[in-house]
Amino acid sequence: MDNRKFLPFIVIGVALFFAIIYLSSSLFLTIDAGERGVLFKPFGGGLQKDKVFEPGFVVKAPWNEMHVYNVREQNVEETMDVLDKNGLNIAVDVSVRFHPMYNKVGFLHENFGKDFILQLIVPEVRSTVRRVMGRYTAEEIYSTKRAEVEEAIILETEEILQSEANNIQMRALLIRSINLPDQIRTAIESKLKQEQEALAYQFRLEREKSEAERKRIAAEGEAQANKIINSSLTEELLKMRGIEATTQLSESSNSKVVVIGGGEGGLPLILGNN
Repeated sequence: MDNRKFLPFIVIGVALFFAIIYLSSSLFLTIDAGERGVLFKPFGGGLQKDKVFEPGFVVKAPWNEMHVYNVREQNVEETMDVLDKNGLNIAVDVSVRFHPMYNKVGFLHENFGKDFILQLIVPEVRSTVRRVMGRYTAEEIYSTKRAEVEEAIILETEEILQSEANNIQMRALLIRSINLPDQIRTAIESKLKQEQEALAYQFRLEREKSEAERKRIAAEGEAQANKIINSSLTEELLKMRGIEATTQLSESSNSKVVVIGGGEGGLPLILGNN
């Protein structure tokens, strides 16, 4: 049997085998957990924005390009200088946690590319922090309205990043520290201390006024009670009470002398004891 007629097929097969081996990195790829892919077809179709490849094994034409994105939660920390409402300089440390929206990586790639953190996240966070803090004074940012400032920064940053144009899911934004110039911070802390002392003094005054009012009311009540009692103590009633008391004493076993009519107002006078 002449095997020479199969030689061209063998050569072609071997050539295809080595070609596949050589092009394997272009033909096959694996998208890992926590990643998503978007395909670009240069010879037809362009960027396939609406088709997102999930984790797994993928086969593609060697001339097509797969752009793989990390969609795990990521963290960016930024230190920046901002100006308050009055133009005072404030140093702020901010941390933001985020990840690309899983089914929107195609749009993210088209608008910003792989460098979306520097192209989108950092500028928008910086812009929002500066814009919000520019609406408040240093004292409000540092003390009295800090929670309000943080909430405004979070809400406005989240709204921008999660818009249809940006497609970033923000998980959290934390203001780690707010640092004022020493003289400004000292002045604010001194003012707050004085305000606290004034509030404490006002509280003591109110408490003392309340105590004085309580005593006045108690005294008025006692005076009114005495007035009622005095108005009811007639001379006849006093004589009757005196006679009752004398009767009870005379029945006592203690030695005594009772002089009838010897007391003031004709009341009995008791002399002697045991």
